[in-house]
Amino acid sequence: MTWPTTSPRPRAVTVGEGLAVLVARPGPLEESETFERTAGGAEANVATVLAQLNVEATWLSRVGDDGFGRYLTGHLAARGVDVSAVVTDPARPTAVYVKERGSGSGKATDLGASDSRMLYYRNGSAASALSTADLDAAAGVLEGCELVHFTGITTALSGSATGLTEALIALPRRGRLVSFDLNFRPALWAARAGDAPAILARHVRGSDIVFLGADEAEAVFGTGDADRLRALFPEPAHLVIKNNEHSVTGFSGAERAEVPALALEITERIGAGDAFAGGYLAALLHGRPLVERLRFGHLCAAAALTGTGDGADLPAPQRLAALAASSAPEWDRVRYTDAVVAENVAS
Repeated sequence: MTWPTTSPRPRAVTVGEGLAVLVARPGPLEESETFERTAGGAEANVATVLAQLNVEATWLSRVGDDGFGRYLTGHLAARGVDVSAVVTDPARPTAVYVKERGSGSGKATDLGASDSRMLYYRNGSAASALSTADLDAAAGVLEGCELVHFTGITTALSGSATGLTEALIALPRRGRLVSFDLNFRPALWAARAGDAPAILARHVRGSDIVFLGADEAEAVFGTGDADRLRALFPEPAHLVIKNNEHSVTGFSGAERAEVPALALEITERIGAGDAFAGGYLAALLHGRPLVERLRFGHLCAAAALTGTGDGADLPAPQRLAALAASSAPEWDRVRYTDAVVAENVAS
């Protein structure tokens, strides 16, 4: 099967907060005199991956009437994402986070080499005011799309945002798939910690495609074991568990597959889960079988793990498709570098 490049492209909408990201130089944060500006946010990251994989991606969100908000919408638009469903909030600011990066210097406030940490400034942000009114305003965008994707970060932002995500799950499907990535962030749930497991379980059971990290599933639902999670959540047609052992287990109906991650040199880990979700979802929308969907996820995650920004810059879809369709022994031999990706396509 070749990678499709012609119209009509499948349509997807991602719903959630975007953030302006200030990336510090490696080393103790207090010693960083300059910061590189980039963009982040789980659903925004997924949208940029989908757009690179021949999916018509729209981002539904709220930003402030400020420079960071204008930067975010411009950044995503330049990467092929439709930002017509983004509302500019005149009263609330765009969320920001600072990415602290380790250099392994051994200084007391330094992180290890390739380690990173996020410092969020999102309380009272424009996206925290997401509500069912935003869903109503975007009805035309949602109509006719094949997929809607959001995460546990979105529903954790506020009570009104939870109202939006629960309304989204309850909408008549009309052929549309709903995708949910758990993305459990305890700090965001601090004011509603006791409610989080029940809310998140409803989102898992109400979605068609669900991504769970084994560690976060353990924290929320009491188990990170893939088969136990499938028994606990039989409702989603597609359930994907990112295991602690660097493999991913996918369930598609009665089918089960486990695919190991690629060998690579990690630059940093932030954004890899979003890239995985984008790769899996694009492959699903383009009709790929389960193992290839999981491999697309791994390949897109590898692009994020070997880059420095939250958003993954991918090789050409045809290159990814050739690797995803390789035999199991060939897959096990792949080490993710630009040169190896090219070699695998040529061979």
